[in-house]
Amino acid sequence: MMQQKLTGTERGWWIISLENRVWLPQGELPSGTANQWSLQGHMALPIGEWLGETVWLIRQKMVSDMSSPRLIADHDVQLFQLVGRGVQLAEFYRSHQYCGYCGHGMQHSPHEWACLCNHCHERYYPQISPSIIVGIRRDDHILLAQHQRHRNGIHTVLAGFVEVGETLEEAVHREVMEESGIKIRNLRYVASQPWPFPNSLMTGFLADYESGEIKVDPVELISADWYRYDNLPLIPPPDTIARRLIEDTVALCRHQ
Repeated sequence: MMQQKLTGTERGWWIISLENRVWLPQGELPSGTANQWSLQGHMALPIGEWLGETVWLIRQKMVSDMSSPRLIADHDVQLFQLVGRGVQLAEFYRSHQYCGYCGHGMQHSPHEWACLCNHCHERYYPQISPSIIVGIRRDDHILLAQHQRHRNGIHTVLAGFVEVGETLEEAVHREVMEESGIKIRNLRYVASQPWPFPNSLMTGFLADYESGEIKVDPVELISADWYRYDNLPLIPPPDTIARRLIEDTVALCRHQ
């Protein structure tokens, strides 16, 4: 995990990231030698492997083509997770240049993803924020909402961050009540997905409607409604946990 200065002959995939953006020339993650992309002389950190080649992280902003890592999500889920790792590590190192306890400069650990303070000996690791996401079924309908942060017409399932002192299950019930005003039952875990916006681990659940009428929280949602499984609006792309939960709910609706 040691950073090294590139000579130009190094090969692999290049995650060049700063401020939660990633360099995607022509909309693709660059690959090949460092010389091909004029990266010689930069400091790079190996953070994984993809298709048998090293994945390198360079913490820098390029002049153009700095994009959201969401663009990678449609290509391959494993590659998206690696890019997400790079984006989150770049932001972690950027935000931990100084110790939060004593204010002295930090050093990168040579053995793990961590920042070390040689003055007070505090050690910092990248923090992950757990969040929940849940598909809710009512007979042959699914609850879908338009979120304030998604102004692209996409309808998706409800989600939110876990609060301090709260279990994942409690977070699901609270978020559903806060955002939609309904109660749910039969909550069960499905899967999880790293989600670098900015540093989440999305924990996916399915649930059944219990009671209540939809009352939208206008701070979080533009709208929310029940949609019959065979007449859905625009939904999230494949290889996202939101799409997985929607498809699982649709399957349940078909077989009820």
